[in-house]
Amino acid sequence: MLFFSFFKTLVDHEVTIELKNDLSIRGTLKSVDQFLNIKLDEIQVVDEVKYPHLSAVKNVFIRGSVVRYVHLPANAVDTALLEDATRKEAAAQANKSK
Repeated sequence: MLFFSFFKTLVDHEVTIELKNDLSIRGTLKSVDQFLNIKLDEIQVVDEVKYPHLSAVKNVFIRGSVVRYVHLPANAVDTALLEDATRKEAAAQANKSK
């Protein structure tokens, strides 16, 4: 749930999504759900020469299972806060398994 909560804070930021089929799409994050399915608006294909048929597409819905990487803007990520939240979640999981 940590990443879902984190991604919700990035709504209306520009992100680049790299898919498992090597297609990279840059756009404005409009929504994300608990399965990390992503909706992007105002998209641009990073390698438009390789995928010319996508030049007319303006928004996409990307299934979370086909995402390889999500490239985030550096100024939108509070790394100290994210690291702290990750440690707390790991500690909570460790306490549950005892």
